[in-house]
Amino acid sequence: MAHTTRGFPVPPPVLGLAAALAQRALVPRPRPSAPRRAVAVAVAAASAGLAGSAAGGFRRRGTTVNPIRLGESTELVVDGPFAHTRNPMYVGMAGVLTAHAVWRGRPAAALPLLAWVAVIDNLQIPPEEASMAELFGDRYASYRSTVPRWVGPVR
Repeated sequence: MAHTTRGFPVPPPVLGLAAALAQRALVPRPRPSAPRRAVAVAVAAASAGLAGSAAGGFRRRGTTVNPIRLGESTELVVDGPFAHTRNPMYVGMAGVLTAHAVWRGRPAAALPLLAWVAVIDNLQIPPEEASMAELFGDRYASYRSTVPRWVGPVR
């Protein structure tokens, strides 16, 4: 059977870059205090590490990290960071945008982050979930029933 499900036409990292640029436009000249810088750097490092670890897990298994061409997935990865969230790469990207908002230091810097999460949650993840259900059937249904989409309770 031909697999036709596609994700949102703009890759999530490109959307993330656009959100970061919007954060910069909203708060053009931040002057973060030393504690705020430290928090932002720590959150960014942990978040980038999470996303990188997840991408590495895909590569080690020989499956695609391409969020646009969903039918190319060849394996359901459920270990490592995927044991705690179904979308560790997106959690990591959201964390980097959170760190950038903290660095910028104004509530307005959170708005692009919230928009990015809304787009990913409503326009990117649902086609991915449909693709995974089609490709991996009951294995994905079981995984989906026990591991949260982002963090927190399963939904």
